[in-house]
Parts: sequence; structure tokens; C-alpha cells
Amino acid sequence: MDCVQHIDSAKVNEGDEKDVELQNQRDKSIEGQRLLILTDEQPWKPWKRSRSWVKECLVRVRCVMGSLMGMEWYCFATLGVLTAFLSFLMDLSVAKLLRAHQWLYSQLEGHCLLQFLCWTLYPVSLSALSTSFSQSICPFSAGSGVPEVRTILSGVDMPHYLSLTNLFAKYVGLICTLAAGSTVFLGKVGPFVHLSTMVGAYLNQLCTVLRGEKEERTEGAMLVVAAAVGVASCFGAPISGVLFSVEVMSSHFALKDYCPCFFAAACGALTFHLLSMWSGEQETLQALFQTSFSDDLPFYPLEIPVFAILGLLCGAGSCIYLFCHRWILLFIKTNKILIKVLSTEKALYSAMVVFLLASVTFPLSAGQYMASKLTIKQLLSSLLDSRQWTSQSHNASMVLQPNLCPWSEWISSGNPYLTLGFFLFMKLWMLVLACTLPLPAGYFMPVFIYGAAIGRLFGEGLAYVSLNVVYLDQNRNPINPGGYALAGAAAFSGAVTHTLSPALLALELTGQSTHAAPILLATLVANALARSGQRPSFYDALSISKKLPHLPSLLKVCPRLSSVPIGKVLGPRGPVLERAAGPTEVQQVLNTCSQTQIPVVDTLDSQILLGSINRSDLQTFLCHNHNKVLKKQLVDMCSIQPVSVQLSPDTTVQEAHGILSVLCGESLFVTERGRLSGVVTWPEMKRMMADLADDL
Repeated sequence: MDCVQHIDSAKVNEGDEKDVELQNQRDKSIEGQRLLILTDEQPWKPWKRSRSWVKECLVRVRCVMGSLMGMEWYCFATLGVLTAFLSFLMDLSVAKLLRAHQWLYSQLEGHCLLQFLCWTLYPVSLSALSTSFSQSICPFSAGSGVPEVRTILSGVDMPHYLSLTNLFAKYVGLICTLAAGSTVFLGKVGPFVHLSTMVGAYLNQLCTVLRGEKEERTEGAMLVVAAAVGVASCFGAPISGVLFSVEVMSSHFALKDYCPCFFAAACGALTFHLLSMWSGEQETLQALFQTSFSDDLPFYPLEIPVFAILGLLCGAGSCIYLFCHRWILLFIKTNKILIKVLSTEKALYSAMVVFLLASVTFPLSAGQYMASKLTIKQLLSSLLDSRQWTSQSHNASMVLQPNLCPWSEWISSGNPYLTLGFFLFMKLWMLVLACTLPLPAGYFMPVFIYGAAIGRLFGEGLAYVSLNVVYLDQNRNPINPGGYALAGAAAFSGAVTHTLSPALLALELTGQSTHAAPILLATLVANALARSGQRPSFYDALSISKKLPHLPSLLKVCPRLSSVPIGKVLGPRGPVLERAAGPTEVQQVLNTCSQTQIPVVDTLDSQILLGSINRSDLQTFLCHNHNKVLKKQLVDMCSIQPVSVQLSPDTTVQEAHGILSVLCGESLFVTERGRLSGVVTWPEMKRMMADLADDL
């Protein structure tokens, strides 16, 4: 018996030595292939020496750059520079198209019918082109893109929204949308955040290749940084861009992403300002909408409660706007005629809606009471003017020569109160209607301007009352209506989006720090009113309408979902391995699932969870058992990793989602009394949230 056992052990040792030799040969062949690729000794490719010299230089450059700082920091800087360049190029293209429209309209002066056709057909053609081009190239390019990016950053995999075709379609379509002008009254902030995220996704892949690491999840630091860079590159405002990324985009913001966000946002903002200087739009590095508020006495102490009242007014207005927005989204989803038109003739729908909007804003009709000749930038610049329009409206030379200053368009009718009131009434339903257009468009800047108009009307009325009723002394410093316009813009846009970053954005856009306290006060009061009653924000309403699996948005419309146990919505248990599994069972599990971590139980009957094992370890296990006579078991060759975090069936979906997001893991195991009940992965979480969204 001892001889037999000795012979058997010798055979086993001999088999192990052969396996080791075979593995060494494979490693040598793989290393030879790597050397062949590096030296490029392939006879069918020309210039072998030149290419090898270039590759050697690139390797040395990478080593030198890597010794200074990590490669990811170069990718962060590249992201800021590229996004700022795309933003500048878009602004340049849009400005040329807007000037062409204004030139053509001015050349037709005296021909009312031709001017009407020019005013309406130009934006109609651009909007139809934007819709048809974006929908034909990539149907996912329509809309803002912020709700989708929020969903991606929450952990849900949506690769179609980060594709190159989507990037190209959204960029070209957004240029056409912005070139339609203030007639359509749409912006670029949201889509540009989406564009920056798509650029960041591909830079993230490049960064992982340069570092020689395995591909990581794209929902990492690069996408969080890209969201901040998108805002910073639009306005040259890095601080508010980072705060926007923290408030709007990330449900769980990691502190390790804090410095990269500021670094990339600063690179993007600086590049944007330098390009603006190069083009002649700015003389130096200054705010995008430079104002001339008085620094001696920017506001009286008694005005602070008045700013709080303005915040209440903006909060109430945001509730009305959000109600109308949710209503029209529901109407579009339930109206059979609109469903059919939007499913087959999207370009026709865009053309019809834009024709209606352009007809209403025609300058020779109702448009003269809405300052319709002004562009988006001119609208905001004129509303932030520090002079009182009521005193300037008596200056006939200003009214007859509107080209001297943009704000003269508001007093062309002789009564700025009438123009501002009519503007607010008409733009409310026009903006709500424009949000239904199936084209790339942003909705933050129009809301920002609408809030500025509310503050301007409030400030003009207060200035008139204080000058003619309260204080009859003409030597007193007059009230600045532009400060109220700035506070109204921050308060209304902050209430609509349920954020505080617009308050900081208002300061960075204008360079005014004197009104920091009243602007923040108005924004806080407006947010308090808008958030009461668990009302969903603008982006939450879009996520709910599109049925995106974004849990924070679902909780806004249905708070009871926070108490739903995961055991009620957990799907069937996936494949598992027992500790005594062999190569056949391992191969079957690898063929039937794509999880990176496979649960290991004691036996299939008991289902007692022992831990998990990586997919790569299972593949190594199969390689070692290949061509072996005596097959080994899983527990003999692989180390089973213990599970540090386990969920119970009573754990709520909200808690499971939060744990999965904070740990940045691929899967969580649900156990009951030590027995495996199921596995929660990101695809499984997406399915659960999609089911919850369908039930609403």
C-alpha cells in the first residue's frame, strides 16, 4: 500500500511539474507578444525604426509626466481645456448665426410681410434641423441630459447616453437650437453638462489605458468632475460649477473628488476667459456680465427684509411654474394625438411650436412689449442695469435710439412696468411650451432670466415708491433695481432646481460681492417655500416623466417608497457556487452570469453564505484544472473572500441604494439567518427602480 501511494503521489507531482512548465511556456509566449508589439518587429509595417523611436519617446514622456503628478490630473486639465474650447466654439458659431438673422431682418425694413417671414421661418428652420438631425443620429440627444447624467452618477449603467454619436448629435443640434435666439428662449447649461460628461467618459478610458490599469466604472471621479466643468466652461464660474455638481448631480459626493473638481473647473474657466480675450469679446479676465453697482452704499439695511419678501415672491412663482411644467409633461404623455405626432413627426412638431412662438414675439406686433429683439445675453445684461428705467423712460432720445443701450428696448412702449409684466405673463407659458420640444436644449438660463425679470419689476416698483412716496429727498442714493434683478434671478432659478448654487453663480457672473448676503437670503427663502410639501424639482419632474431609475427623484413624488423592503422587490437568486464545486460547475456559472463577484455557499442545500470569489480567480481555477487527470475543488485552490457587508430582506431599497453608492461596489448579498436570499447588483437595482417608477 505504501508503494502504491508513493507511486500515485509521484504521478501527481509529475503532473504538477508539467502544468508549471506549460504555464511558463504560455507566460513566455505572452511576454514575447508584448515585446513584439512594443518593438513593432512586424515586417508588413513600414518605418520600423522611426515608430519604435517615437514609442520610446512617448514612454519616456509618460514617465516624466507621471513623476510630476498622477496621469489622472493631466486628464482633468485636458477635460477643462477641451470643454472650454467646445463652449467657446459654440458661442462663436451661435453669435454668427444670430447676427445673420438680425442683418437679414434689418435689410427687409419697410416690408412687413417679408420681415414676418424672416422672423418666423429662420428659427423654424433651425429648430426643425436641430430636431431632425439629433433624432436621426442619436435619439438620446434630445432634452437637457441632466436627469440622465444624474442617473448615471447614481450607479446605473446607461452607455447610450455617453456615446460619441450622442456627443456629435447633441453638439450640432444645440448650436441650431441656440441660433434660434430668444424666440425659442432656451439655453445651453444642461446639454453642455451632458457634453462635458461624455468627453469625461472617454478621457477616463484614456486615463486607465495610460496608467496600465483595468478599465474602471465610468461613474467615477471623472464624471463628477465633468459635471462641474460643464457649468464652469459655460459661464467662467468654477466655484458655482463645483457646487452645482455637489447639489444636483451627485447623490453621494466623495471628498476625494473635491480637489479634482476645483482643479478641472478652474482650468475650464480660465481657458474660457482666455479664448474670450483672444476673440475680442473681453479686454481682460473679468466677469461675463460685468455690472456697475455702487460700492459705497449698495443697499440700505431696511432693504434686507424686502429681499426676503422678494424670495417669497420668487418661491411662489417657482411653484406655479413647476406645476405648469409637470402638467404639460403629463398632458404630452396622455394625449393620443401628441403621442402619435411625437413618435413619428418630431421635426413637424418642433416647427409648429416654434412658428407659434415666433409669431407671438414678432417685433411689429406683441413682441414690442417683450423686448423680443434682444438676445439671451442682452436680456440678462439689460435686466441687471443699475439705472432706474422709470426715470429714463422720459428721455425721448433714448427711446428713439434703442441701439445706444439694450435696456432701451424695455422702455420703447413708454411704460417699463407694462413691458416687464407682459414679458412675465407671456414667457411663463411660452417657456413651459418650449420645454416640450424634442431637441437638445437647456432650461436653466431661461429660468434665470425669468427670475431676473421678476426682481427687476419688483425693484422698479420699490424704487418708484421710495422716491415719490417714502423719501421725497432727491439727494438720497436711489434704490438699485439691478440688485433686485440679480437676487430674483438667483432665487427663482434656485427654487426651480432646489439648489443654492445659483446664488453663487449670480455673484460669479457679475463680479458683485456687495449683494452676497441679500442674494443668499432671497435664495434660501425661495428654496424653503419651493421644497415644502415634498414638491419635486424641475430635474426630478423630468426624471419621473422619462421613468428614469433615479431613486431620489422617485422619493420626491412617492415618499412611501423609502419604506419598501428589498425582500419584496428582489428578483430571483442568481447562480451560486458551493465550496466543493469542480471545473464543470465553475464553467457553467461563468457562462450564465456576468457578475464580477460570485457568492460561495457551504452546500446548495443549506445555502449558508461563506463569502464571495472574484471572476478572475475562477478563470485561473479553470486554467489550472485544464488537462489535469485529478480535478481539484474550488476550496482547494481559491481563497474565499469574506463578506463584510450583508443586507437583510427587511432592509429598505433606499438604504440598499445608499450602501451600494457609498461603497462603490458591484454587488451586495442579501441573507436571512446566514442563508443567501439574493444578490443586489447595479443592473438589479436598476430593474427594481424601473419597476417602482412604472408603478407610479
